[in-house]
Amino acid sequence: MKRQFQKISLKRAIATAIVSVLTIPTWVICILISPTEATLVAQVNAIGFKLPPPPPDRDAPGRRGGGAGRGCGAGNQSITALMPEYQQALERGTITKVWGTTTTERPTFWFDIPYENGAIAAMEFVLQDNSSPAREIYRSAIVPPMAPGVISIRLPASVPPLEGGKLYQWFFKVRLQCGSDLTAAKPQIQKADLNGWVQRVSPSPTLTHQLQQATPQQQAALYAQNGIWFDALTTLAEQRLTHPQEAHLIADWQTLLRSIGLEPLTTKSLIACCRSQP
Repeated sequence: MKRQFQKISLKRAIATAIVSVLTIPTWVICILISPTEATLVAQVNAIGFKLPPPPPDRDAPGRRGGGAGRGCGAGNQSITALMPEYQQALERGTITKVWGTTTTERPTFWFDIPYENGAIAAMEFVLQDNSSPAREIYRSAIVPPMAPGVISIRLPASVPPLEGGKLYQWFFKVRLQCGSDLTAAKPQIQKADLNGWVQRVSPSPTLTHQLQQATPQQQAALYAQNGIWFDALTTLAEQRLTHPQEAHLIADWQTLLRSIGLEPLTTKSLIACCRSQP
């Protein structure tokens, strides 16, 4: 008798559970079976940058590092643009391309400055379009950082938004005055000039949806996996400036820079700098 009662109770419990499931609204079921945040984290856990093919323009060389700096106390280091670098073989030889994409109207550019403030005579940033002849979009003197480190140059709101699919060339010019030149009657200025290209692209509907659900750290990984360099770097750098001691952000930063061959810069300090100089 007792066993029969237990069986009847079990059957009633099962029937009640089935009825409860059948009466759940469809929108609730959709939420229950949708990918969870944990799934999204697993999908974007690796921040390694997926290098996209460079633009087909065969006459678009660039320079992301090197130049002046002897006697400036930086050893063999020189200014470096935190951007991907490509080697392209042509009939007349090999050229170097420095190029990255962004989804933003006014991207932020990042550079490593290994020199003390007193060694920097001047800094200037220039942006041009790819028309013939090139049209200047922006030119500004930049206030040098107070200490060596990785700096950012953000295009101001006064700059017209970048057009989608169009190539733009940037120039970063640093003038150094250091070492024995400081005491000379006419100190010799050393030049360190970098240049490269930026192109605005549109994210796919899938990527847009993923970005809307993601945390800033996950967004950086998503940008990197989709080959959107400027947004990946800036998103992660801004998180590092806000949370400089977070181990997982430091690890992601190191991984991202290693993926484009900039491992020597992984230990450099990030500086909340630099603004345009009137």
